[in-house]
Amino acid sequence: MDATPSQTVGPFFRIGFEGLTGGSTTERDAGLAIGGRVLDGRGEPVPDAVIEVWQADSRGGFAHPESPRQAEPGFNGFCRVPTDAGGRFRFTTVKPGRVPGRGGALQAPHVLVLIFMRGLLRPLLSRIYFPDEEAANESDPVLRLVPAERWQTLIARAADGALVWDVVLQGDRETVFFET
Repeated sequence: MDATPSQTVGPFFRIGFEGLTGGSTTERDAGLAIGGRVLDGRGEPVPDAVIEVWQADSRGGFAHPESPRQAEPGFNGFCRVPTDAGGRFRFTTVKPGRVPGRGGALQAPHVLVLIFMRGLLRPLLSRIYFPDEEAANESDPVLRLVPAERWQTLIARAADGALVWDVVLQGDRETVFFET
């Protein structure tokens, strides 16, 4: 019996997600732009990925009915943006507040990121941390699970009034991904 040829997933994200994308986590003026690029193992842009973000508001509240801290009005804490032909993405948001993790330990301000793209059966999960939160980053219980030499793949960098966070899928500069 012959083996069935392998197939990749997609590239259908633009078709399936087009009506579900939007570049902001809030209805109000967000004030903070975060952008970057999704790059493959050779450093080539991935033009058809989708970045999905989830986060708390500036007070650490979530837009979820079961959250003990409710989000500010107009904040949904979620957005989904496709990459362009150069692998670039950009969204606007507010800097999230600290939220408790397991055992009640406060986590550093962060944005949860899911990366969907062709060839993946499951999305990749990562986090964006903030460069001006050194003390909070040092004590973050999740970031402390990552070897210190890999932290730079999770901490955005400031550039021209915005934050830049690149996703590198393989190689020496591979972004840290977490199990989902």
